[in-house]
Amino acid sequence: MKTLNEQLIQYARYHRDPRNIATHFVGIPMITFAIAVLLSRPAWGVLSPALALAAAFSVYYLRLDGRYGVAMTALLALALWGAQGLAAGSTASWLAWGIGLFVVGWVFQFVGHWWEGRKPAFVDDLVGLVIGPLFVAAEAGFRLGWRREVEQAIDAAAGPVARRDAQALAAQARG
Repeated sequence: MKTLNEQLIQYARYHRDPRNIATHFVGIPMITFAIAVLLSRPAWGVLSPALALAAAFSVYYLRLDGRYGVAMTALLALALWGAQGLAAGSTASWLAWGIGLFVVGWVFQFVGHWWEGRKPAFVDDLVGLVIGPLFVAAEAGFRLGWRREVEQAIDAAAGPVARRDAQALAAQARG
């Protein structure tokens, strides 16, 4: 199994344009939530295909990294909670939310990759579909100053995000 850094570096190589990353902050949560909505039926009490998938992804994320694994498990639990509420509605409402969020989320993704000028990571490796949500969580953490060692490893291997590169040049000019 690849390490956390290896997975994030591979994914990051397709995502260095800040506009593409920004679209991922919208599109990936929408897609993840849409899948949770759509897989929340059928449900047997609290058991559903969505719960099984979220549990499997949580185990994977926890094996990659304890801190990110806990964060991703919490985010997936939140998505499941919201998805179960929508899945409890009428069939038309459940499908409208699930399919609508899924389609709009992918529109954001493809616009971002059009700006980037690169195909989505999952085209070359389906694991990219699992790493996408983790990448968004990591990028959010980087913006908050967390896990600088992971951010530096990604930037060293995949190249800096344009905004980071601009920030570094500005700091050098001042310093």
